[in-house]
Amino acid sequence: MKLLLGIAVLLSGIALSACADAGKVEDSQDKELRKKIGQMLMVGFRGFELHDDMTIVKDIEERNLGGVILFDYDVPRDVPERNIRDLDQVQKLNTDIQSHAEIPLMIAVDQEGGNVARLKPEHGFHEMPSHQKLAEEGNPEQTREVSAKTAERLAELGFNINYAPVTDVNRNPENPIIGRLERSFSEDPDVVARHARAFMEGHHQHGVFSTIKHFPGHGSSKDDTHLGIADVTEYWDEVELQPFQELIDSDLQLIMTAHIFNERLDPDHPATLSQKVITGLLREEMGYEGVIVSDDMQMNAIADYYGLEEALELGINAGLDLLVFANNSVYEEDITERAVNKIAAMVEDGRVPLSRIEESYNRIMNFKEHLAND
Repeated sequence: MKLLLGIAVLLSGIALSACADAGKVEDSQDKELRKKIGQMLMVGFRGFELHDDMTIVKDIEERNLGGVILFDYDVPRDVPERNIRDLDQVQKLNTDIQSHAEIPLMIAVDQEGGNVARLKPEHGFHEMPSHQKLAEEGNPEQTREVSAKTAERLAELGFNINYAPVTDVNRNPENPIIGRLERSFSEDPDVVARHARAFMEGHHQHGVFSTIKHFPGHGSSKDDTHLGIADVTEYWDEVELQPFQELIDSDLQLIMTAHIFNERLDPDHPATLSQKVITGLLREEMGYEGVIVSDDMQMNAIADYYGLEEALELGINAGLDLLVFANNSVYEEDITERAVNKIAAMVEDGRVPLSRIEESYNRIMNFKEHLAND
């Protein structure tokens, strides 16, 4: 009898040990998954300097955040106080940000020139002409020189990504967010492609990666996706794909999506959340293999029609690699933690395949190798 009891106790101990080991494996797998998910996120934050108790520091250290984006203006508070005061301050901020990261961060800014320039002359940065002004000069070499000068300064300040050039064809000069702001090089897709390529080459000279945007073309819209839905079904033309296709065949690493809705491309979802557009058109038909970046997921064209969980599920399954939460339409300090938790739960219950996380993580790690080598 004692022998049987001893065997039972031994077996029970083995079972408990096996359960404990299984629990450790599951915990380890969950941590590894969350670290990979963290790399798929880029967020904005408030502050001219870092302090150890800031949420963004915890996001970098504990949630393995992939990147940050800096702004000069805080839109929700309507004040010119965000991350950029002067060049020395920005350089120190970016250095401090990187010091908290185990894997080097992507540090991005929107420095197109003209009306969209987060680093301005009042901050000590040189003035940049708009894309339209550059193309009106008619010389891509000048565009390359302006771009190289800009990238050299950005690199000195610690930026490694510029969300430019705009590669939209200016099919509607009254477009409130593209044409009217002189953000498009031209109504001619050949001119757009030539100047966008020159812009990219100028940046690459100094190890700053440019990002062509907004795929599959925002230039024909009549509405601003920051404010709501922009339906281009009646106005969009396939010619808007031409500059993207030409640049895909060059040394291109980053493409940003548009939140535009085009029933002819997808009758159900805007481009950012569309598997037909991102995987079907951009990856399979056009052959793009680099990182696909979302436009800001908090813009009203997404936020007004989709909850966070649905937008994350649709976007990742569509093929997005890097999801941007600029925190400058609304400010959600805990957005990184919430997004990581929701994505991890969706992987666990099968709504997002683990393979999708692995694909995006691998693309981002490959891209970060380029960052380290340039």
